[in-house]
Order: sequence, then C-alpha cells, then structure tokens
Amino acid sequence: MLPPAKKMTMKTKLTTLDLSLNVPGMPGGGVWTITPTLISSGDTHYLVDTGMPGMMEDLTAQLASADVSLEMLSGVIITHQDIDHIGNLPQILEINPGIEVFAHSDDTPYIVGELPLLKPLPQILESFGANFSRNGIRIDHSIAEGEPLHAAGAFIVIHTPGHTPGHISLYHPDSKTLIAGDAMVVRGGQLQGPNAAQTPDLPEAYRSLKKLTAFDIRKIICYHGGIVETDVNQSITTLASRGEKD
Repeated sequence: MLPPAKKMTMKTKLTTLDLSLNVPGMPGGGVWTITPTLISSGDTHYLVDTGMPGMMEDLTAQLASADVSLEMLSGVIITHQDIDHIGNLPQILEINPGIEVFAHSDDTPYIVGELPLLKPLPQILESFGANFSRNGIRIDHSIAEGEPLHAAGAFIVIHTPGHTPGHISLYHPDSKTLIAGDAMVVRGGQLQGPNAAQTPDLPEAYRSLKKLTAFDIRKIICYHGGIVETDVNQSITTLASRGEKD
C-alpha cells in the first residue's frame, strides 16, 4: 500500500508595488511614490491598499509585471481610510465586482462614505482627489485585533490606531514580515515614526508601536518609503520608547 499523500502547502509571496505620481511642487523631483503590497499563494492574490486616484494605470501595469490582473484578485485589504489607500478601490470594484474587501470596523464608515474622511488632502495633492467618489465602495469583512487572516497565507491583524482610528498592520509569521501601512514611514532608508502632520492622535500612534514590539519582525514594508530589513525590532523598540518620552 502506498503511503498517504502529503498535503501540499503553497508558499506565500509578498510583492511590493511602487506606484508613482508626478506631483508639481513635490520635494524630491516632483515624483511621489507609495508602496501597496501584493500577497500571493498559487492562484490566490490579495492586494493591500490601492493607491491614490490617478495611479490606476501604474497599478495595473505593476500587477501585470507580477503576472496578476485586477480580475485575478481575490480580495483587497485596506489598512485605513486615507485617500491614497482607497483611491482606486471604486475602479477595482467595477472591474472585479466579486472581490472581497476587508477593513477594520472603526474606519469602515469613512471608507464607504457614511462619514467624511477624517483628513483633508494636503494642498499639493488636492487636484488628484477632486473627482474622487466613494460611491459604490463596500466593505465585506470587518477585521479585528489579533484575528487570523487567511489571505493567500496566514496573517495576524494588529490594530494600530493613531494615524486613523481603524488603522491596521498585518504580520506574516512565516516570513516575520510586517505590512505596516502608515504606522511608520521610511526616510533615507531609515525607519521612522508616523508622519506627525498626518496623524491626528500621535500619542496613540506611538502606543501602537509599543504593541508591535511583541512580534519578531525581520522585514517591514511601509506604505511611504518601502522596505527595511536591518535591525527592525530594535528600531521599532527605539521609536516606541521615544514616543513614551515625548
């Protein structure tokens, strides 16, 4: 008799998508770059955040470079309500109406248009959001602190409020990777705390960083600034301690 077949498990792949927008007057040569993440396992694909209005063409092209189309996406996970994270969600839902959308319940009313977005766009970006509408946006699944999220792999949802009330980060234990959203940023290759000018509750945001010190994080993906893989745990601990002193 042959031995029972071993169950095959598909490896989870995390692909960062660097989306760029030409913004006149933007420091750094007028190009603004943000970093959504594609989570893939076999034929299952989830997108974490969708970019700013005006980035749809770039988003589609970068997904294609990863051999994924919008029609192939199983779901979209929204880390929080800001327009540079939900900006292409209406178009994605038009193209792929069967897709599942995930977000924290504390940000859901803002994402779907029941409440106005908490933060106005910086003046330099106002023109890009002028025609943005939340009509047709829906959230199918509310995700909460500590919840296991099986999105092309096993992730742990970490509620990291401060930047917005329902901000979440996602931890992937197998690769020890944190998808941080806007809980932190990267500048000059260095991990830094949340953008103070865009964080209404800065003390709460730093308390959220303290929560992250409970995880063994070897790699971090920040929406603004990209990837850091050096001394991540120590950097987060230092940032959290700095917030306690301020």
